[in-house]
Amino acid sequence: MPETLLKGLTLRGLEVFETLARTGSVAVTADRLGMSAPAVSQQLRNLSLALGVELVDHSRRPMVLTPAGRLFLGRAEAALQALRAGQRGLSMLDLAELSALSMGVIDDFENEVTPQLAIDLAEAMTHCAFHLVTGASHALHAQIAARELDIVICAAGSPDPPGTLAHPLIEDPYILAVPAGTSVAGGLGALSHLTFVRRDPDQVMGQQIERYLAGAGLSPPQRFEMDSNQSISALVAGGSGWTITTPLSLLRAGRFADRIDAHPLPGAPISRRIVLYATDDWTGPIPAQIAARARDLIEEHFAEPGRSRMPWLGDSFGVRRDGGSESGGESGPA
Repeated sequence: MPETLLKGLTLRGLEVFETLARTGSVAVTADRLGMSAPAVSQQLRNLSLALGVELVDHSRRPMVLTPAGRLFLGRAEAALQALRAGQRGLSMLDLAELSALSMGVIDDFENEVTPQLAIDLAEAMTHCAFHLVTGASHALHAQIAARELDIVICAAGSPDPPGTLAHPLIEDPYILAVPAGTSVAGGLGALSHLTFVRRDPDQVMGQQIERYLAGAGLSPPQRFEMDSNQSISALVAGGSGWTITTPLSLLRAGRFADRIDAHPLPGAPISRRIVLYATDDWTGPIPAQIAARARDLIEEHFAEPGRSRMPWLGDSFGVRRDGGSESGGESGPA
């Protein structure tokens, strides 16, 4: 690549372009990045000049990317993701002296996030007895409350498991999933010709969905009740029913995904919050470091593909990178 092209490419310019692509607004981009609007505009001009193409159609509101901008966005996001992961990797603690760690991860992540996270931790913990289990959130809540596990990644409880600190990872909003081509113009009431597919009421998702239905004054007949995400996806894809799910769960539908349409859930938005819980005797920085790596993997495998498939999700489906922790208590997911 010629030096003249590299000269105008800056990390800040890529960050500005990535944020503007999501927001469509110079003012919102400036607010999110802590910049002035003129500075955002200048960064965009510099980037366009460096590449020799217009990236944004400034004549439309909200702003949209040009064909060249859409092509470059994928490259920019990949570069930023690699840089962020590398930065966090450099700051990753040396866990060689850690003697034992028992960890649980929600089964939503068993195919993508958990294997890579296990590899990263195993490489860092050269002399550690490492115990890893996967399971449903309510089971992991019980295990960390009983001190059978030190750290768990799962849906937040209401209340949180006692004696834990929570590190937020991602907001996972509830959405409507119907067989492909099904009209939802009439709201949930128009789906009466289909069977509602319920989740196991022991699951955090099942309990939240039932509360939503009750609040909406809906009481679908009790016919299908399942704890398997794939079985639920298969029934919806096959045209037998509809369900309430989340982007994270829908992205795990595999071969059934192309036969399922996703829509915003009617009414006030609700979501489940995926967090990393650590027992409150883990006072050091290790839980926060593990949470940071988990966020990178969740962004790569779920958040970014989810927003690409369902752009109407916007920032409602995104990792929470504040890295802070909260005391376990009565506050649950929205």
